[in-house]
Amino acid sequence: MRTLILVGLAVAGLAWCVNAQEKTKGTKVTLDGLSSVTPADWVKGTPASTMRFAQFRLPKAEGDAEGAEVAIFKLGGSTRQNVDRWKAQFQPPAGKTLDDVSKETTMKIGGHSATQLDITGTYNAPPFDPTFKGKKTGFRLVGIQLEGPENAYQIKLLGPAKTVEKHKKAFDEWIKGFKK
Repeated sequence: MRTLILVGLAVAGLAWCVNAQEKTKGTKVTLDGLSSVTPADWVKGTPASTMRFAQFRLPKAEGDAEGAEVAIFKLGGSTRQNVDRWKAQFQPPAGKTLDDVSKETTMKIGGHSATQLDITGTYNAPPFDPTFKGKKTGFRLVGIQLEGPENAYQIKLLGPAKTVEKHKKAFDEWIKGFKK
């Protein structure tokens, strides 16, 4: 009898551990066979438009009025066209240029070419943006154009600069985690 009780407790403990682990896991995202798991605090949402492949809400940083989002698009357009379009959605602070408040870098994601734009300023949300409306001062975009094995993807981390900074390290780790 004692053995049965101990086995029962062990099974219950194992089930609790597995359940606790499941709650700390993120969402697996797969882009043309490349997969990575999001951080656990990213909340997966239903894509707000047919242009979106996937989207996630990220908790706001202390002091910010709203959270950020990661949106993934599976669309055409060259890297240059998309980076220029993202830049055009921002206004730099007075006395600065877009080049002063942005940084463009190239990288590899899962062995495939990618370009990243990191820009901060006033975000002029396009009318079709389902999350952010109007002009948003103090916003930051970390946008990536990934030339995947089969498709081009745009991955955008967008929100208040402080909130984006809060999630930037985890976003970078998620991006680096894409593998076959």
